[in-house]
Amino acid sequence: MKNDVLVLGLGNPLMSDDGIGGFVLERLSALAEEFPSVDFLDAGTAGMAVLHHIAGRKKVVLIDCAIMGTEPGTIKRFTPDQVDSVKQLAHFSMHEMDMLKVIEISRSLGECPEEIIFFGIEPESTAQGNEISNPLKANIDYYTEIIAEELPG
Repeated sequence: MKNDVLVLGLGNPLMSDDGIGGFVLERLSALAEEFPSVDFLDAGTAGMAVLHHIAGRKKVVLIDCAIMGTEPGTIKRFTPDQVDSVKQLAHFSMHEMDMLKVIEISRSLGECPEEIIFFGIEPESTAQGNEISNPLKANIDYYTEIIAEELPG
């Protein structure tokens, strides 16, 4: 049985800071006992499969790397209505997807959560590698704290 609230970590952990969603989700998952009405899921590069994960939820919190033109390590909270995607898709993978497009499809299917919150974290590097950069690594506790404030206890 699904909880009403879902936290999704997004990104590719083999592309440096692009994997930040999974790193932060791991920290949040360790606090799961504090949030019994919340499910935590590392969706990685799930693409369209995210549709099934968010269907019927009341609230979804997405954590992902986001190029926003700010200092590396900056975290910003926003809703889908507060941002326009400029993502250029390479079309190399069936897992590749613009999350705003996924939400649009979810809305058209009548399965979209009432509340969707994005936490975007500015990367320093999205080159190949399984380590996140120092500016992001230094802020993981801060990211965890900020996102935890969004969750029901």
